[in-house]
Order: sequence, then structure tokens, then C-alpha cells
Amino acid sequence: MGAFRFLTAGESHGQALSATLEGIPAGLPITADQIAVDLARRQRGYGRGARQAIEHDQAEILAGVRHGRTLGSPILLLVRNRDWENWTRVMQVEPLSDEEAAALEAMAAEGNRRALPVTRVRPGHADLAGALKYGFNDVRNVLERASARETAARVAAGAVARAFLDQLGIEVWSFTAEVGGVTVDPARCTRTREEADASPLRCPDPEAEAQMIARIDEARANGDTVGGVFEVVARGVPVGLGSYAHWDRRLDAALAAAVMSINIVKGVEFGLGFEQTRRFGSAVHDVIERRTDDGRWIHRTNNAGGLTGGVSNGEPIVVRGAVKPISTLARPLPSADLVTGQPVEKAHYERSDISVVPAAGVVGEAMVMLTLVDFVLAKFGGDSLDETHDNLEHYLARIARAPEAPRPGGRTGERSAEGAGGSAGDEPGNASGAEAGSGGDD
Repeated sequence: MGAFRFLTAGESHGQALSATLEGIPAGLPITADQIAVDLARRQRGYGRGARQAIEHDQAEILAGVRHGRTLGSPILLLVRNRDWENWTRVMQVEPLSDEEAAALEAMAAEGNRRALPVTRVRPGHADLAGALKYGFNDVRNVLERASARETAARVAAGAVARAFLDQLGIEVWSFTAEVGGVTVDPARCTRTREEADASPLRCPDPEAEAQMIARIDEARANGDTVGGVFEVVARGVPVGLGSYAHWDRRLDAALAAAVMSINIVKGVEFGLGFEQTRRFGSAVHDVIERRTDDGRWIHRTNNAGGLTGGVSNGEPIVVRGAVKPISTLARPLPSADLVTGQPVEKAHYERSDISVVPAAGVVGEAMVMLTLVDFVLAKFGGDSLDETHDNLEHYLARIARAPEAPRPGGRTGERSAEGAGGSAGDEPGNASGAEAGSGGDD
């Protein structure tokens, strides 16, 4: 069993969304106000739809925290859906009585589209595959959970992960790198992180952002949608998270899975990503220049995106997610009916955003942070924040020391018969005098 995991629950138009986090150490300072910051960031961005005007997401902390600090027990977060009041009959949990069923049929007869069963499946959405998999004849049962509304719970959980990583000197942020084929130019990225985050598309390049907005306006005018790319950067990640020993312990694989799990993401890359395939190796691989006096290793470039062999290498982790255009179009594409199997002129339509790349970046941050928490706790452990921090500091102190030069026969670092306190402790590079920590890879 892993040291950390999280789960979300809830439907797009249900009463609420929830997130449960298990394994966060005790003693972490956390408040609902901290979580609200990231929830608000997720709701902003040029091209968002009417739903964002309805919801003003706040997370209630219902368990696992006392007097502003985590208890080490599972944390339960609740994000209520304000739009629930418009869907109470359609989405009620309890079985419908005869009277309630009749009332729902009357609503449908009066033209209330919410009350109508959904059978016209949307191209690009989970509608058809989900309905066939679970045996539904009403796609409402699929789209309510497959909706990107679920990501609000992920972002709430990610805010707790952010608070934990902040305590360990790890910071994570994101920006919009591309929308509709318009890409940022690093030479024009003049905005600070704070300025970029406050801009309409969370973009550091003002000139590119203006062109991106024009592309979104073009899509809106055509009843269409537009995708793009977000980039997440994690700084302060120590060397050694992950492993090359097994496929399921690779940090890059876990991060790729986490980012790909976001509803709208169809591609993930690290560092140069696919660009590496177009260059010679001499122009790709990051030259290792030296170890500094304080024990840090300096790479000349970061084309690998902070990950080599499935392990963090001390450079910033750089991961990008490719965001497809939203599946729900104001001018729906042709499709087919789930029940009759026959073609229909237009797929089902519900209100939709035009572009969600800035919001997807915030969700990407959450997934990266939640994954990093898992790998940090797997390596450093700790039932309390202080214990995790001490274990990390001990590890950083150890890897900052120069190792003893190897000897033929692989006897480097052998301790004397007297033990850790014996004569071997006087040899250069021997770690016998270091503080003991809990866990570790050696």
C-alpha cells in the first residue's frame, strides 16, 4: 500500500463534489482560504462559459484538520454545486415516487431540456463508450461524472498538496503555452509569474496572448471550440524521487499518467518532448557541468525536463499537457442516437466553454503536486510534517557530500568491525557521523 492516495466523488449537477486525501502527515497548516485561491484560479480564463458565473467554488474542510493543522487522519473536502438547486429533481439521489416521476415527465413536456433523457451522443465525449460500458440508456448518467466539473475536487486536493510541498521548498505553477496554434515566444515572455497568472489567459507573453484571444473569438463566432497547451513547472524537487528499477516506480511515468488523466488532455511531454526526435543527441542531452560547493549538480540545459531514467535530477520538472478542443459545440456535429442507432443531424448540446487551457493548467498543477506528494512520502516518509522535513534534510545533507573514491572489488564505504563509530568513520566521505533518518534508498 502506498503512503498517500486521494479520491474524488460527485457529479457535475449533483449536490457537491468531494475529495478525500489519505496519508498527509500531521501538523501541516491548512485553511479553507488557502484552498479557495486555487479554486478561484481554476474558474478564471478568457473563453470560459456561463457555468463559471454560477459557481463560486469554496471548499469546506470536514475532517482531518483541527485548529488549522492536519491530524494525520484522512482529510475530507467538500465543494458544493450552487447549480444543484436547478437540477434537484433531475439529479435527486433517492428513487422517484410516482408523483415525482410524473412531475419530471411534465417538465420535459413543457420543454425543460434538463428533464429530457439524453440519447444523442457527442463526438469526442465519453457519452457513447461510457453508456455502452455501464449499460445506460440515458447518457446523463455518463456525462455527469465525465464532466470536467470533477476537476474542481482535484484542484481542492491539489491545494492541500501545495501547502505540504511549500513546507519542503517545492513550488509548482503553470502557464498557457499555446492556444489554437498560437505559441508563446520565450523572448517575449516579459510578465512576472503574478502578472501572467492575473492575465486573461494566464500567459507570460502579452503579444501571443492577444493572438490567442483572437483565435478564441473566432471559434466563438463559429459556434466552435479551440484547444492548446499548458506547461507546469515544479522547482525545488530534490534529486532522487522515483526509480529506474521498476516501470511503476518511475516518476516520469506517474506524472504522465496524472496529467493524461485530466479529462481534456490528449498528450503529455517533458522538457523538449517530441522535439527531441528532430535533433541529434549532441543537441538534446543535458551536459552535466559540475557539483557546486553546497553539493548541487548543475546541468547546462534542462531539455530532459528535470527527469532522467524515471528519477528527478534536481532541475525543474517541466511537463506539458495537450488540451483538445472541448467536445460540446454550440453548433453540434452530426452524430447518432444511442437507442435507435440511427444518424441524427445534431449531437446533444449543453452550455459549454470555448477554451479551457488556462483552467486546465491549474488542474495540471494539482495533478503534478498530488503525484509529487506521493513520491516525496514514499521516499522520506513521516507521520508528522517535522519528521518528513527532518528526513529530507538528512538526505540532502548526505547527497551534498562527495562520495568516497571507489576501490577495485566494490568495497567502497565498508565500515570497520567496530561499527559506525569505529575507525572507518575517520575516512573521507564516510557518513558514520550523520544523523539517522527513517527510511531511504540506501
